[in-house]
Amino acid sequence: MTRRPHRRDPEGHRQAILDAARSCFGERGFARATVREIASRAGVTHGLVLRQFGSKEQLFLAAVPGHRELDAVIDGDPGTLPERVAQAYVERMETGAATDPLVVLLRSIASDQQAAAKLYSAMEESSIRAYREVVDGEDIAVRVAMLGAQLIGVTVNRYIARTGPLAELSAAALTAHLARVLRHILLDA
Repeated sequence: MTRRPHRRDPEGHRQAILDAARSCFGERGFARATVREIASRAGVTHGLVLRQFGSKEQLFLAAVPGHRELDAVIDGDPGTLPERVAQAYVERMETGAATDPLVVLLRSIASDQQAAAKLYSAMEESSIRAYREVVDGEDIAVRVAMLGAQLIGVTVNRYIARTGPLAELSAAALTAHLARVLRHILLDA
């Protein structure tokens, strides 16, 4: 048996694991994707994936693009927050909805409702913490939940079912409509 040479590149391995996870979750869904398959695609061991991320759920959360970039999107003038959030969401979904973790999560609900609920709850808590830094009000948790519900609805209509008026809008028109709704949710409360 020939052993692969040992290579120490923690950041390279981490990035390879995240890339493999996004691809695998996108293709197979959360429930059917396995840590072993992700490790194989990344060219690392199953143990390394678990050492770096702890669990499949934590790996999924780390791979969610919207949450890693959320701090950068919400940082800035609170008056333009709805436009920035709408723009970032539409750009992300227009370029990679098929493998986007939000789409994967929504598709996974039917096959593993318990895991999907746990992941959604973790995503929501992360969002609440981030928005609490830039949006005033005691009801921030409710407003973030409303924001999440809005984005889930758009995701299902435009990027999963791909039918109806939302699916027919241009990306620019969708961004404008979404920003108007998000303004009410985030700032007009």
